[in-house]
Amino acid sequence: MKKIFVIILMLSIAGCSENNSDGILAKEKMQAVMWDIIGADFFTEQFIKKDTLKNARIENMQLQNKIFALHKVSRADYYKSYDYYIAHTDLMRVILDSMTAKAERDRTKMMEEQHGSKQTK
Repeated sequence: MKKIFVIILMLSIAGCSENNSDGILAKEKMQAVMWDIIGADFFTEQFIKKDTLKNARIENMQLQNKIFALHKVSRADYYKSYDYYIAHTDLMRVILDSMTAKAERDRTKMMEEQHGSKQTK
């Protein structure tokens, strides 16, 4: 009985690892990297493209490289995972729903902080 429990535990831990054997990022890791990539894309669109001295495409690639290094993920693994999640819409929906909830929490927190700082003045 103990052996069966240990085997099940080991399989569960292996299933929860950040990268599975196919090089697909776990949902939580994919969500974190994708969140930062979307932020970099937004920054590029809103600020870098307006700077005529900078090449927005190159700047965005550099931002992505920093994000991949920060998360210890290769560009190839990220885009392989992205393609995987696009093909598995039920899994991508979970990631996007979590990201939407995070954005809403962040927005609510920011609004509360702004209103709180106005009241203390």
